[in-house]
Amino acid sequence: MDKHFDINEKGYSVRCRIIASKDAREYKRVVICTHGFGSDKDKGNIIHFAEKETAKYKNDAVIAFDWPCHGQDARKKLVLDECTEYLTFVVNYAKNVLKAQEINIYSVSFGAYLTLRYMAEVGNPFHRVALRCPGIRMYDLMKKNVSEDDLGKLAKGKDVMIGFSRKMKIDQKLLDGLKASDIRKYEYFDWADDMLILHGTKDTTVPIEDSRAFAENNVIEFIPVENADHPFRDPKCMDFAIHTIIEFFAP
Repeated sequence: MDKHFDINEKGYSVRCRIIASKDAREYKRVVICTHGFGSDKDKGNIIHFAEKETAKYKNDAVIAFDWPCHGQDARKKLVLDECTEYLTFVVNYAKNVLKAQEINIYSVSFGAYLTLRYMAEVGNPFHRVALRCPGIRMYDLMKKNVSEDDLGKLAKGKDVMIGFSRKMKIDQKLLDGLKASDIRKYEYFDWADDMLILHGTKDTTVPIEDSRAFAENNVIEFIPVENADHPFRDPKCMDFAIHTIIEFFAP
């Protein structure tokens, strides 16, 4: 079963995709997948993971969704608190509609940052958390997408456009929010045994040393993946990451 659906709450419409080995009203376990900045829920690596996960664990369902301003989402301006709302809606859907007794999450890059922020500032509804190339210093990483001229415009209270295949508006409030929600200031010790971080040794987008230091500081299992870049374009590296995360999610 592979279908698209929307979660409509509080005037928002979260574009979702659910993949499972069977079409059922309820699933005992649900894995939420979140993509990185400029990506979307329909990327091949997410679908590949979902197909492998549900083939191995036939009572599981995988839900992927588009962050605000990404993929098929209708919003035009990226707002940090709206990202939190979206994740809350998906978590509640897994709990209340699919009746999941256990929710795991697999998050990448910007999505991994948002997951860590959610855990620290909202709470942790996840049984296990797997992160790939997490954006630990998201404020610095986001600023790299903004030119010096545009930084000046932000400082004057203007919106600017950033992005890759799809452009979105951001403002100074977004950067200020990323700076305030620096996940390095939070502690994750209470959840560390149920967390896993993978990072490619050839990642030129997000420094692997950020992940290594974050994992060491929080006693989280850290796996460097040799020759993997940020998107894990090498199929062997991606297959290794997917296999490792699926095993980590084992009941």
